[in-house]
Amino acid sequence: MTRQRLYLYDTTLRDGQQTQGVQFSAAEKTEIALMLDALGVDHIEGGWPGANPTDSEFFAAAPATRATMTAFGMTKRAGRSAENDEVLAGVLNAGTPAVCLVGKTHPFHVHEALGISLEENLDNIRASVAHLVAEGREALFDAEHFFDGYAENPDYAVLCLKTALEAGATWVILCDTNGGTLPAEVGRVTRAVIVAGIPGARLGIHTHDDTGNAVACALAAIDAGARQIQGTLNGLGERCGNASLTTLIPTLMLKEPYRSTLEIGVTAQGLSQITRISRRLDEILNRPPLRAAPYAGSSAFAHKAGLHASAILKNPATYEHVDPALVGNQRIIPMSNQAGQSNLRARLAEAGIEVCRDDPALARILDLVKLREDQGYAYDGAQASFELLALGELGRMQHFFDVERYRVTVERRKNAIGRRISVSEAVVVVRIGGERMLSVSESVDEQGEDLGPVNALWRALAKDLGPYQANISDMHLVDFRVRITGSGVDATTRVIIESADGQGRRWATVGVSPNIVDASFEALVEAIRWKLIRDGVKPA
Repeated sequence: MTRQRLYLYDTTLRDGQQTQGVQFSAAEKTEIALMLDALGVDHIEGGWPGANPTDSEFFAAAPATRATMTAFGMTKRAGRSAENDEVLAGVLNAGTPAVCLVGKTHPFHVHEALGISLEENLDNIRASVAHLVAEGREALFDAEHFFDGYAENPDYAVLCLKTALEAGATWVILCDTNGGTLPAEVGRVTRAVIVAGIPGARLGIHTHDDTGNAVACALAAIDAGARQIQGTLNGLGERCGNASLTTLIPTLMLKEPYRSTLEIGVTAQGLSQITRISRRLDEILNRPPLRAAPYAGSSAFAHKAGLHASAILKNPATYEHVDPALVGNQRIIPMSNQAGQSNLRARLAEAGIEVCRDDPALARILDLVKLREDQGYAYDGAQASFELLALGELGRMQHFFDVERYRVTVERRKNAIGRRISVSEAVVVVRIGGERMLSVSESVDEQGEDLGPVNALWRALAKDLGPYQANISDMHLVDFRVRITGSGVDATTRVIIESADGQGRRWATVGVSPNIVDASFEALVEAIRWKLIRDGVKPA
């Protein structure tokens, strides 16, 4: 059977940037564009030239890509020619080989938002697309609010698509702009559009996740015959987001019927980078990765229940729908108060800790995990701390340094221009062998803003660890989570800190104390100890 080509259109840099709280710099957009190109998408929508300084700066120095770099804009405004519309001219001036224009297909929007007749709207679509083609650009047409428009007036909605195609558009894209259409309806309408004369080979789909169905709606359109998918990395996008390409790409490559009937531009090597790319995007956004994200999440292949872990050890297919290595992820057998011997042995083996099957320490480790989780610890989300606990109970914990004392202060004061600011300062004293070392550090960023007492503690602790300093120089903190457990006099604070290093490793440690600073410091110290052990460092 000959597989049909399916095209991937990424709009992370445009629609993804419309996510609340997301704002890319031009340099970040360039990095993301290069990641997308290496992944193997067909079109990269870089933004809306002229809409903001960042997009204009990006297009002025857009990287060379195999994928078709695409600028986004809107059809010309009524009352002027396409040649004299400055907004359309700004999009063309970006110099991209392709341009995607959004236009109205819903009569309600034509009348209410644009205030023009249905025929005038068709003229705008026709003239705008024809102008792009005359300028030597590939033209794509995003049919905004298409499913709502089709429900009101199907003949007119389809006529908008035909008008764009006849004017020279290579693709017309059905946009569920409000994100409220369900998969069965998307499939039904897409089939009807193809029957009405729109070739599936020139038909795309753009969905939003307002009902949690963006990926399902995109697949429904593909099942119906559409051959382009628009989406974003990690499902970024307006409101609840767009269809996630980090979910769609593995599904298309690994699941039937798509695996055997469709072909996309992503190779097996590109597929293996999905997890890395997904997490790198979150690093750029300075936000924690979604643990439960399909395929790429840290919990996507985590097996907490003892029954599951036991079966996984015999055959991973018992509880895994795909091999995690195919998407660059890894299996996790977390430790928790629900764990059994199977989880424990698997987790220790995964960490490279060899233990005899009948070692009595195994039962002690399980008992200790359950006792400490009753005190507020959580080892299923802090695997590095579990490994340190196990090494200690096995008598294999290496001793690198002792923390003699620490102090952290937060001062509220005026700066040189009279503005009130907070400044956190930490003092940490450690003993390494016979040497006592004292470090002091403030937690202030380049703009003079206080980063808080925990950051001050980290900076002081990592400032001078003598013989170990070179080993922690590539280490940095990527996430900090706090939860209060219990209530009243029994309340305590649990802090989980996620760290990373230059080798691409990420690990989490946990600290528990009634005092949030003390809990944080415990997690910081464990993060360093785990790093030293994993690097094979010998105690001084």
